[in-house]
Amino acid sequence: MRVLFLTDVQTIGGSEVYLKEMLPRLKALGLAPEAALPEAPGNLPVRRALEEAGVPVHAYTRPQALPQGFDLVVASAWYPQSYKAFFSRYPGLIPLVHDQIEIFYPLGGRYLYRLGYRLLQAPNLRRAKAVLTVSRWAARWLREVHGVARVLAVPNGVDTQRFRPPTPEEKAALREAYGLSRFAALVPARMSPEKNHLAVLLTARLLPQVDFLLVGTGELLGIWQKTARLLGLKNVRFLGRREDMPGLYRAADAMLLPTLGENQSLATLEAMASGLPVITTPIPAQAELIQDGLTGRLVPPWPPRLAQALREANPELGKRARAFVERHHTLDQAARRLAATLKRLWEEG
Repeated sequence: MRVLFLTDVQTIGGSEVYLKEMLPRLKALGLAPEAALPEAPGNLPVRRALEEAGVPVHAYTRPQALPQGFDLVVASAWYPQSYKAFFSRYPGLIPLVHDQIEIFYPLGGRYLYRLGYRLLQAPNLRRAKAVLTVSRWAARWLREVHGVARVLAVPNGVDTQRFRPPTPEEKAALREAYGLSRFAALVPARMSPEKNHLAVLLTARLLPQVDFLLVGTGELLGIWQKTARLLGLKNVRFLGRREDMPGLYRAADAMLLPTLGENQSLATLEAMASGLPVITTPIPAQAELIQDGLTGRLVPPWPPRLAQALREANPELGKRARAFVERHHTLDQAARRLAATLKRLWEEG
C-alpha cells in the first residue's frame, strides 16, 4: 500500500518529528510510505533523515506538481489555506491533526480561539471522509464540538530506547557536562503564547534555588529573555534549539510544562519515558497521559502551585511514568496502530 504523507511546514515541528520517526517503522510493517514537504532549508534535516531511512521524499514548491497514484494521501496542514491546495490535488486526502484544536486561554480567549478554529480549520476537516488525530480527547472534541463526522485516534509514541532513565553514573556525568550542581527543571517548549512561559518565569522567581533550563525558539523568545532580565532571574537559562534532548532529559530532575494547549505532547512523553517527574497543567490532552499523583502532577498554571509541585517532585512519579509509556506509548505501538488504521481506511475505499 503506497501512502503519501504531506505537510506544509517549512521548519521542524512536532509533525515533522512524527514523520521522521513513524515512516521508517511503517515501511518495516509492510507499507510503502513516501513524504512530501516544502522545499525549504528549515525542514532539510527531516528530509535527509527520511531519505537515509529509505523513504522517498518529494520536496515541492507547488502541491500541484506532486505525483499522483497513491493508495492513500495523509496530510498535516498548519495553515488553513494549505488544505485548499491539498484537496485540489488529492480530493480523497485524509487530514492528520497534530495541532492544538483548543487552547485554554483565560478571560474568554479560549472561546475566541475556538471560534477561529471553527471558522478556519474545521470546514476543511468536515469535507474529508475521515480524519486522524493523535489523542483520544481530540477525536472526541472534533466530533462533538466541531461536527467532524469521522475522527480516528492514533495516539503518539516515543522511542523508549533513545529516551530512557539514566544510570546514576550517567546522570552524574551529564550533570557535570551541563554545569548542573543543584535541582534542575527542564522546560522544552516552543516560545509561543500557548506554552505559557510567563508562568515558568514567575515560578523561577519563587524558586531561586532551582535552575530552569528553557529549550526552544519561537516568536516570543526575545520577549521572555527581556522579561527574565527585568525580573532579575539568575536561575534561568535559554538554551535555544537543541539536538541533545535525550541527554538533557537524563540530566534534569523534573520537567515543567504549564501549557495551555496540546493535542498530545511529544515532550511530555519523552520526559515520562526518561523517568522524569512531569509537572504540567490539567488540560484534557495532558490528563490523558498523566494521572495526578501517580504518573506525574497536574497543577493549575499558577506560579505558587507550580513552585510547590516542583518542591515536592518525587522520583517515584518518574518511574511510574516510564512504566506507563512502556505499556501504552512506544513508537512501535504507535506505528502498529497507525498502520492498522490506514489499512482499514484503504480497504473501505
